[in-house]
Amino acid sequence: MMRGCDVVVCGGGGFIGGHMVAELRRRKTGKIRAVDSKPPDDWYQRFDDVENLTLDLRTVDACAEAVRGAREVFNFAADMGGMGFIEHNKALCMLTVLINTHLITAARDAGVKKFFFASSACVYAADKQTSPDLIALKEEDAYPAMPEDGYGWEKLFSERMCRHFTEDFRFQTCVARYHNVYGPHGTYEGGREKAPAAICRKVIEAELNGTNEIEIWGDGQQTRSFMYIDDCLKGSLMMMDRGIPGPLNVGSTELVTINQLVDIVEGIAGVKLKRRYNLSAPKGVNGRNSDNTLIQRVLGWQPSVTLREGLTKTYAWIHEQMVTKPATAVAS
Repeated sequence: MMRGCDVVVCGGGGFIGGHMVAELRRRKTGKIRAVDSKPPDDWYQRFDDVENLTLDLRTVDACAEAVRGAREVFNFAADMGGMGFIEHNKALCMLTVLINTHLITAARDAGVKKFFFASSACVYAADKQTSPDLIALKEEDAYPAMPEDGYGWEKLFSERMCRHFTEDFRFQTCVARYHNVYGPHGTYEGGREKAPAAICRKVIEAELNGTNEIEIWGDGQQTRSFMYIDDCLKGSLMMMDRGIPGPLNVGSTELVTINQLVDIVEGIAGVKLKRRYNLSAPKGVNGRNSDNTLIQRVLGWQPSVTLREGLTKTYAWIHEQMVTKPATAVAS
């Protein structure tokens, strides 16, 4: 028989979810249940003192089993990846709406006290992201709605679901809009990786293979901010601890071009590579950055880990993976 628990982490076998489980253990939160669609042997981080379940959260019964006896639920579960994946798998990304819809309903019915939903900066309207020299995005810039096709629409719909569950059922929800989270213990190959991990991998491959060349998607002038996983966890837990409904930007304001991102990784590796630009590859919007006015006002805090500091740790972890075991396709 399944025992009760204090916190459920859905998507606990993935990148952010795995780190959240690790942080909750450090905080001595209590009984933790981690849930993922993958078998535990395929999880990025797994802990024997945690109740680890393999469930398909797209189904009603699985969601009811996942949240049974829980006090708080974190929902990181999604079928997603970097720009290459979400550009070519819009239907799969949209089907993730089943997870949050069934999960929030099950959580409400099970008497869960707090429900966290991990949203994304992909909800922001495309016409506000047409230039690399953009004005940072405020929370209200998601409307009038025109988010990233597929993935962004699913996230925006699920944000509205959380809002209306709070309004109609007095069910406490927290929604964070993440801006490009990166760090160790995540996907770095196989097609679902995001830019920081992909660039780290490509630089390492160029070193190991002796090619001294790197492919960059687009012209390298598109701009982004990237948030290290430690800041992601801190902001998310502060929101839950204080019962902040959001949506709230949780992201770094350190804006860089993709070319500058490559510069940093090359500096960490101590190399300088020839750059080959693939202008036909998916590159996303031309510019995106986080306006942190609201999170500073509400939490008195904002992400602070510099990109060089976070990438140094990420590069070291990916390098270790690549030199100590054969490269394999890793699914998120």
